[in-house]
Amino acid sequence: MLAQALAEAGAMVFTIARTQSLLDAVLDGLTGTGSQNGAVMDSPTPEALGNAIAEFGRAHERLDILVNDTRSMFAKPFTEITLEEWDEVHSRNVKSTFLLCQEAGRRMTQQGYGRIVNVVSELAERAMLNGAAFAASQASLLSLTRSLAIEWGRFNVRVNALGVGWFSAEDLPLEVQRQELLVRYTPLRRLGHPRDIGPLLVYLCSEACDYTTGHAVYVDGGLNAHP
Repeated sequence: MLAQALAEAGAMVFTIARTQSLLDAVLDGLTGTGSQNGAVMDSPTPEALGNAIAEFGRAHERLDILVNDTRSMFAKPFTEITLEEWDEVHSRNVKSTFLLCQEAGRRMTQQGYGRIVNVVSELAERAMLNGAAFAASQASLLSLTRSLAIEWGRFNVRVNALGVGWFSAEDLPLEVQRQELLVRYTPLRRLGHPRDIGPLLVYLCSEACDYTTGHAVYVDGGLNAHP
């Protein structure tokens, strides 16, 4: 839905996904938009990034927008997390974003324009039982967002985070949603849907977003309003 929102706003979208099946699912949703180009980056390595960027170069000459949505959820009691699991969570959620931001940043600072949006969980600033590894990865993304906003602001590159709460891509009836305790805890008393963040994403990626940088803007049904 994020790619669809940008395509509907007029952007030419190039999608990078971890697996071919994930890529195909996104491209199928972009049928008829002229944005059916993409690549698989199966691991967060310079080699995999190079292959993906080579594919991008065959389809586009310029990179104006980068949206990173690399939230791979993981929950486990902290004392039971293995080093391998910790590294895997941070590799999926942080390392890939680091590599893509670095590549995009080189291009955007040279051309004097760019918009970067990192999609993060509200756990970047909150805590959850058994969620230390995932929350730490999200906090890393938020810190990266703020640091890049300061570093690249003078090059007309805006870097923001789009924070989300408890979401579902399904259109579940409200009575079904409210069987979950977390939904009843959410002030708006429903799950978020990807279409809820489309308009904000388009703004953060647009030329209109000229005096907003280094911020996390949350679309979470009011969850962050709780103490």
